[in-house]
Amino acid sequence: MATEFTPLAGLIGGLLIGLSAVVLMLGCGRIAGNSGIFAGLLARAPRSETTWRAAFIVGILIGTTLAVEAGLYSAGPLLFPPALVTVAGGGILVGIGTQLGSGCTSGHGVCGLARLSTRSLTATATFMVVAIAVVFVLRHVI
Repeated sequence: MATEFTPLAGLIGGLLIGLSAVVLMLGCGRIAGNSGIFAGLLARAPRSETTWRAAFIVGILIGTTLAVEAGLYSAGPLLFPPALVTVAGGGILVGIGTQLGSGCTSGHGVCGLARLSTRSLTATATFMVVAIAVVFVLRHVI
C-alpha cells in the first residue's frame, strides 16, 4: 500500500494544527490535547468547560468534512477490522496509554514539544518507537 507524498497539504495541515493550539492556549489557557479535551466532555465539568471542549471537537469534525468536500483531502475507503472486539480493544489500549502517558500525541507532540517539556519529549519518543515497532511487526513479521 503506497502513501502519496503531499508536502503542501502536510504543511497547511501542520500550520492549522499549530494555529489551533496557539488559539486555544491564548484564548482558554489550555493545552490542545485531544484525549484530554474529549475526556473532559465525558466528565462532570462546569458548563464553561463543556462549551469550549465541545466546540473544539466539533471544529475538528467540521474542518475535516470541509477539507474533504473542498477536494483538499481524500479520505479514501475506510477499512475497519471485521471484529468489533479488535476495534474495542484498540480503543481501550489507546485510552490506557493516554492515561499512563498523561496525554496523547497531540498534547505531547504538538503542545508539549513546543513548550520544551522533557516529559513530552520522552512521551513523543516513546509513541514513535512503539509505532515503528508495531508497523514493523505487522508488515514484516506477522
